[in-house]
Amino acid sequence: MNVSVAYTEENRQAWLPISIDDNASIEDVIQASGITQRFPHIDLKTQRVGIFGKLAKLDTTVNEGDRIEIYRKVTRVLDEDDDDDDE
Repeated sequence: MNVSVAYTEENRQAWLPISIDDNASIEDVIQASGITQRFPHIDLKTQRVGIFGKLAKLDTTVNEGDRIEIYRKVTRVLDEDDDDDDE
């Protein structure tokens, strides 16, 4: 079956279409895609994954045409104007 893996960073992104056996899990697809070699700092123990924007577990079985996404932690840096004071 044909699926893809997507990952993006501030300056880089990857969208990797691959063919994989039926009944493959999200983790199987990620490993087979080689994306963790391109982005060695991806940590599947701490980063969330999903299919088409919906969170899923690594053992979720994928379907034909699915786009597996690896999500980065979202961080927000406050500047001086972003305080909670109404003054």
